[in-house]
Amino acid sequence: MRSEPRTRQATDQRILAATERLFLAHGYDGTSSRMITAAARVNLAAVNYHFRGKRGLFEAMLAGRLDALHQDRLALLEAHERMADGKPLSCERLLSALFVPALRLARDPERGGADFLRLLGRAYVDPSPELRAFLSERYAPSIARFKDAFARALPQIAPRELSWRLHFMMGALAYTLAGTDAWKLISALSPAGPVTGKRPLPSPTNDQLLLRRLAPFLIAGLQAPLPDLTREDPVVSLAESRRARTAVNKRPGPAVTPSRGARRAA
Repeated sequence: MRSEPRTRQATDQRILAATERLFLAHGYDGTSSRMITAAARVNLAAVNYHFRGKRGLFEAMLAGRLDALHQDRLALLEAHERMADGKPLSCERLLSALFVPALRLARDPERGGADFLRLLGRAYVDPSPELRAFLSERYAPSIARFKDAFARALPQIAPRELSWRLHFMMGALAYTLAGTDAWKLISALSPAGPVTGKRPLPSPTNDQLLLRRLAPFLIAGLQAPLPDLTREDPVVSLAESRRARTAVNKRPGPAVTPSRGARRAA
């Protein structure tokens, strides 16, 4: 009887590990229950019994990884706010509270490991409505805390405009952290030069180098002048664009003057 909980835990971990690998490769909609059961070497009944289906399985997998991230982000945000003693935090401090915990988890194989950044990026750019609803609902308190902190840091930005800018910012952050491109960038920024033949491991020094490059880009977008949304810019319609291309194609080409040899032959 004592071995039964251990057996169940081992089965859970095997299913979760297989789901994470497939999710990184194919996304939520591209990963079927059949693919998961084949990779984890279990039957569909086991998935339904342990996680109540594919959606419950994905939610458990993501929560196991992302809960720790959001807890660390909030803890760092609260530490920065205590040091600020009631004053608004700078955008640099807020970005570090978002960025540094993710890289800390990526350095810890027990809490995420080297593939954690890819998982984080994939989770936030995956187009599945079910996945987006889960993330927005589960992490709503964390999202609200950071939004309030950015609103205090940027009082000149209207709430609706700030929501758009934070949306764009998180998209850029997720793209930077996801995939191998981020690691190539870290390697290129390393004082020791690019690392060839293997993916460089994240380090506190590399964290700061990457953050120093990314932060000015994100802050410039957050602090940019407000756009004039009342002005109608001229937009060429698709039909107009096609007509323009057709007109260009029908223009007569430049006259070709026969060469001297061609004139002699004539």
